[in-house]
Amino acid sequence: MKRKAIYILALTLLAACGGQSPSSQLQHLAGYWEISSVTLPNGVKKEFTLNTTVDFIEVSDSTGTRQKLNPQLDGSFRTTGTVESFDVTVSNDTLMLLYHTPFDNRKEWVLEASEEELLVKNPDGKVYTYKKFRKFNLTEE
Repeated sequence: MKRKAIYILALTLLAACGGQSPSSQLQHLAGYWEISSVTLPNGVKKEFTLNTTVDFIEVSDSTGTRQKLNPQLDGSFRTTGTVESFDVTVSNDTLMLLYHTPFDNRKEWVLEASEEELLVKNPDGKVYTYKKFRKFNLTEE
């Protein structure tokens, strides 16, 4: 029994020490992101190999926007017309995005944000994994 308690304590300490600070996550939030997978609460993972839409996230101080864009072959983007504003807040040492639209209010928790990967969790327990989108340009040689 003692061995199990020590093991659980060690895992808890490792998890607490290994996490990113909200300010570190915030500095990596802005940019072009494409979804790579969604993990459901029951552990089932859905992979996305081809995306026709990317999210463009901009952050300034404690507010931001998330805009849906369609990448074009020449490296440009077309907007889908979908733009959501959000507030950035920190609760229990966790970075949260609070969305307010005329149709819905929702929140997401940022689990990880780095130069190349973004993980967010919604209230339904779904974890969305995004990777940094790389523009393609077929007109350059």
